[in-house]
Amino acid sequence: MELPRVIQIGYGVIKEVGSFLSRFSPKQILIISGPIVWGKVKDLVDEAFRSEDFRYRYIIVDHSTKREVESAVKIAKEFGADLIVGLGGGRAVDVAKLTAYNCGVMLVSVPTSASHDGIASPLASIKDGDKPYSHMTKPPVGVLADVDLIAEAPRRLLASGCGDLIAKITAVKDWMLSRDEKQEYFGKYAANLALMSAEIVLSEAKGIGSGGKEYVRDVVEALISAGVAAGIAGSSRPCSGAEHLFSHALDIIAPNIGLHGEKCGLGALMMARLHNIDSEKLREALREVNAPVTAAELGLSVEQVAKALVLAPELRPERYTILHKVRLNFEEAKSLAKDAGII
Repeated sequence: MELPRVIQIGYGVIKEVGSFLSRFSPKQILIISGPIVWGKVKDLVDEAFRSEDFRYRYIIVDHSTKREVESAVKIAKEFGADLIVGLGGGRAVDVAKLTAYNCGVMLVSVPTSASHDGIASPLASIKDGDKPYSHMTKPPVGVLADVDLIAEAPRRLLASGCGDLIAKITAVKDWMLSRDEKQEYFGKYAANLALMSAEIVLSEAKGIGSGGKEYVRDVVEALISAGVAAGIAGSSRPCSGAEHLFSHALDIIAPNIGLHGEKCGLGALMMARLHNIDSEKLREALREVNAPVTAAELGLSVEQVAKALVLAPELRPERYTILHKVRLNFEEAKSLAKDAGII
């Protein structure tokens, strides 16, 4: 198991980023961030680094693509970076993960939104052309999560994170299915940790929807725990099942429509029907955190949803899920989406 060594969550802790990074004794730090986030925190970072005994430089990434990673790796090696920091949303952290992995150096995650569970997981989602690929890297050695900063992000991002957490319910069911029918390894502890992260959203949905900072912290902690579950399992199995394959299929069929966690939430509602789980409980929680519960709310058509359900199992034929078992055709996919209230 490879897990983060230090996790610090608190209010205003971005001001402590310098002393936090000094725990890992770096000499040269490369920060990978997004343009909006870096504009907000650059002065704070400069101030926090002023008394530390290391050098740093930063690069800005707009997308999480293979090209961005290759460029970042080249810069990191030329600079001699011995620690990479992913500071920002999911894209910046994903690029930082794969860059650190390809360079063989440490990674620290400094998230500024709670939109998905990549904060502390070893997995990075990187696009190559139009198709997204999940890369198994290594988890960050440290995670610094400033609740104040994350709470300032658009509320839609927090709702997306909740969708990704609720998706753990059907992901674990898929893992159990593969255990029972394909004799795949199943880790009870990792599965239960992922389910506990989902339970936080189900039990605190109203509070999360209200926007209180204490609930933002709950979601951040749950997302970190889900990432740790993947680290314990040695794969994304406790966190990613057919609902994630549905999301990735939509990335191909309907690119740039909806956030990852939003699409996973919709996928979870449909996979819950196939697994005979009470999907209404999941739907109510998604509604209360202000996440979309229909295709129309996300700007998706009936045809796009049905095509994504048919395509989903082809994206990872080796990962057995409920969609691999039932093998829906187009009309059956439409029927499932209708039964689940998605269309």
